[in-house]
Amino acid sequence: MKITKKWLLLSVFAFIAYQGNAQQNQLTQQERDYAVKFLKETESGVFDAVKNLSEAQLTYKPAADKWSVEDCVKHIAASETELWKFAETSLKQAPNPEKRAAIKVTDAVLVSAVEDRSQRRKTFAALEPANSPYKTLAEALQAFKENREKLIAFVGSTQTDLRNHVMELPMGTFDTYQFILLISAHTNRHTQQIDEVKADPGFPKN
Repeated sequence: MKITKKWLLLSVFAFIAYQGNAQQNQLTQQERDYAVKFLKETESGVFDAVKNLSEAQLTYKPAADKWSVEDCVKHIAASETELWKFAETSLKQAPNPEKRAAIKVTDAVLVSAVEDRSQRRKTFAALEPANSPYKTLAEALQAFKENREKLIAFVGSTQTDLRNHVMELPMGTFDTYQFILLISAHTNRHTQQIDEVKADPGFPKN
């Protein structure tokens, strides 16, 4: 095959254009930094919330139909795994930017809505504390820490086009970057729940 000067120039321009688009489709440094910081903060929040609590405090329930501190942690840990599976499924498929028009919320609005404890929602049966794969608080915390650290590392280094992998779920339509923020906000939502349990008048003193 004879390579002409014109063909070579066209190939070079096409490669440059491709590289430029690839760069545009990566997360901005601001997006990456924000997500990593948010994930680290909500991870620390869980450990701070349960630090030095006794068995009586960990298992105390404000009412029979309410969760204990330990229940909340088991739910957080199970959710970390199960919610990320949704994101992984999306990332294994081709980007679908044509579906971005269906996204109705900004990053900030999504985070605020998930963290808002005034709006109560029933979780999936698989994520109920009674159905947790973790039998003890220690198991749940260890699993949460391991999975969160993997997620932080992924966000910190990925070159994947997270914004153009759009997820259509029963709870709404989000891009994968937003869904990672949702995971972090969900953790904060239940850390707030832990604080509510600790603030209950009947919470054991020790």
